[in-house]
Amino acid sequence: MVENSITIGITFALYLLLMLGIGLVAWKRTNDLSDYILGGRSLGPWTAAISAGASDMSGWLLLGLPGAAYVSGLSASWIAIGLLAGTWLNWLIVARRLRIYSFVASDSLTLPEFFAQRFRDNSHLLRVISAIFILLFFLFYTSSGLVAGGKLFETVFGLDYTLAVTVGTLAIVSYTFFGGFLAVSWTDLIQGLMMVVALMIVPVIALVDMGGFSEAASRITADSPQLLSWFKDASTGETLSVIGIVSSLAWGLGYFGQPHILARFAAIRSENDIPTSRFIAVTWSGIGLLCAVAVGLLGLAYVPRDLGDSETIFMVMVNFIFHPVVAGVLLAAILAAVMSTVDSQLLVSSSALTDDFYKAIFRKDASSKELVWIGRFAVVGIAVIAYLLALNPDSTVLGLVSYAWAGFGAAFGPALVMALFWRRMNRWGALAGIVVGGVTVVLWSMVSGGIFDLYEIVPGVIFAYIAIYVVSLATTEPAAEVTAEFDSVRST
Repeated sequence: MVENSITIGITFALYLLLMLGIGLVAWKRTNDLSDYILGGRSLGPWTAAISAGASDMSGWLLLGLPGAAYVSGLSASWIAIGLLAGTWLNWLIVARRLRIYSFVASDSLTLPEFFAQRFRDNSHLLRVISAIFILLFFLFYTSSGLVAGGKLFETVFGLDYTLAVTVGTLAIVSYTFFGGFLAVSWTDLIQGLMMVVALMIVPVIALVDMGGFSEAASRITADSPQLLSWFKDASTGETLSVIGIVSSLAWGLGYFGQPHILARFAAIRSENDIPTSRFIAVTWSGIGLLCAVAVGLLGLAYVPRDLGDSETIFMVMVNFIFHPVVAGVLLAAILAAVMSTVDSQLLVSSSALTDDFYKAIFRKDASSKELVWIGRFAVVGIAVIAYLLALNPDSTVLGLVSYAWAGFGAAFGPALVMALFWRRMNRWGALAGIVVGGVTVVLWSMVSGGIFDLYEIVPGVIFAYIAIYVVSLATTEPAAEVTAEFDSVRST
């Protein structure tokens, strides 16, 4: 066991050194704030697609989703279906229009800046409120990644949980601090490919070892036939309610408001690359989601049902099946998944503090060099707060992600879609949608029972769309220059 840990540890160390090296290379190509936040809008289709998916799926693809399938059976797949549909629709509906409009709107670098420029909000109210919601929900989202990293090091090396979280945090902050968006995107490309390869290898080897699909199915359902039922939760034995299925599918609604994913749309080098990127992104996501569910189900044939923490099922299976050298590479994929999301979240949060608070309010004439360094130190500050939140070892990856995902989806999704496609929308409508969507998620999540068991993103999105429509029509029409700019984007 000690030799196994040493072998895996060497693999991890080499991987971390590679990521840090990429961060240092990107540092040399980071000259101003545009480079640090959006990489100079230079991402190719492969980098944009895979980095968007990797920053989205995070550690929960290798921990949370397999753990849910391990406990609840095939019924956990409804989340995967919703996410795959959301991925496709986001690339289809939002990507091209946002790439064009963010550049036309004074070359906006962040989502709050885009809203402010889109609606000519010189008061900075819209920009500041947007940035506040980004910081609030990203603290929970980033913490989920650090929790995943802590579980990885705790399970593989038997490290103390606090020490494990500390090591993971330092690794991620290091290359994000230096390299900014280019480092994050380049490492995400590598990490995303590692994630999907690892997810494909584990269930394939497990199936071969068990003798094929029929034998695997019989072993999985030996104790509970409900494990392969779409409509029964094997953990409770109860039939899924309409609320339960809708809540799972509704995860797809969150895509339209995730700042770290939307940043890839704005950073792609040309709108002509988007169809290729869409195909790559949807293919990557489909393979990853399918294999993640398969890992959880096949784990039932390898691991007793009383596994202490279901979210460690991928790690346990890897150790069961593979030689330590191979296991080290596959387990590094979990570290890749964690890092690929946390780095993106830290960068977007840093961008909000730097561009939407510091530059917009306090230092409008700050130099590019000054802003880059403010962004770097903001990464450290935000990471420290998320680290403190992650020190609770009882936190679940899926639980933390679901709350943050709903918050972003409801606060920014309706506002962004309407801003891109509705000519009559004004800044008061945008502000109403962001506030109503975000606050609804916070309040709805505090209540349970009956209709309140519905995933909070659903009422958040519905109420946000209503607020945008009603408030926009109840207030003055947007200025002529705003509608003219909208028409010019729509005609392209």
